Amino acid sequence: MNVASILDKRRVQWNELESLCDAMESRGRTDRAGGPEHRGAQGIARFSSLYRAACADLALADAYQLPPNTVTYLHQLVARAHNQLYRANQFEPSTWVDVLFYEAPRQIFADSCVRVATILFFGLFTLAMYMGYNEQQFPGFANAVMGESQLESLESMYEHKLNGSLDHYVSMAGFYINHNTGIGLTCFASGILIIPCLFKLAYNAVVLGVAFGYMARPDVTGGDNFFQFVTAHGPFELTAIALSAAAGLRLGVGWFRTGGLNRIDSLRRSAIQAIPVMAAAAAMFVLAAFTEGFLSPSPLPFIFKAAWAIMSSGMISFYFVILGFPWPKRSHGSHSARYEPTTIESDSGDSASVGRVTHAT
Repeated sequence: MNVASILDKRRVQWNELESLCDAMESRGRTDRAGGPEHRGAQGIARFSSLYRAACADLALADAYQLPPNTVTYLHQLVARAHNQLYRANQFEPSTWVDVLFYEAPRQIFADSCVRVATILFFGLFTLAMYMGYNEQQFPGFANAVMGESQLESLESMYEHKLNGSLDHYVSMAGFYINHNTGIGLTCFASGILIIPCLFKLAYNAVVLGVAFGYMARPDVTGGDNFFQFVTAHGPFELTAIALSAAAGLRLGVGWFRTGGLNRIDSLRRSAIQAIPVMAAAAAMFVLAAFTEGFLSPSPLPFIFKAAWAIMSSGMISFYFVILGFPWPKRSHGSHSARYEPTTIESDSGDSASVGRVTHAT
């Protein structure tokens, strides 16, 4: 029996190992990949046995120079199994760079909860800002949303020009980190119930939009000082609020839509998907806090603050859109390979199906 025929008979075990890898990657254990032989210690033993066999198959395929697609498939399968069997929590800079700048933006870009939260927040923010600014078409709208006392307080807060000391900047940076993080955690924590999260997100969008629109009116006191303060940190802070809600919504969707899993496994899978979203939100909250504490209240000309806002908006767009766009995946980093049978012919004239690899794009 030639090597091609031997490897063809191993295809069932390759598929089984691939199913176990899927289960390990999504749920952290093997007991839902198949029958009772995949549960508990027996499942780990089965996983180890299939991994060793796949390593031997890879050596045979490499030694006998089987088609490159078959060798590539086995390389990826062995690498996936190795990562699950010997996974560790040690810090590897190269791996984290790949996660932060390759995997995370793609996952965020493809997450429907991010799209829902972003469209809802910025859509309502823009609409409320227009309605809060246009008093003639929407009389009393700003007062109805924020109340007359809050609007007066907002005007008096920015009545004087910004000119804080260095000590003031340092203390305010710490305050804003704590304050902004609290907003994000509130939106995130309410996401498990979905409706409260959407309500909080919509409420913050409308209130902030009305504040921006009201202070943009030409007859309002302190409007110039207000935009001197909010322009620089606005892109980071507003995006972080939307992302925090999106991460919470992902948990809520995972709790109510299990996709055939039990609720705990579904929630665990959703939590893994929400981690990069919340990590991006946390990073933006920190950036917004330092900007709000040091640059926003400084007496620098408005052009510098506007330039920072434009640059930060470009950075956000580049990270989430350019890096997140599903360009064709790199062959060495893709885990979406699937085995499909193909036929080769040996030197003796015998033919066998040894398989090929396809990649999702």
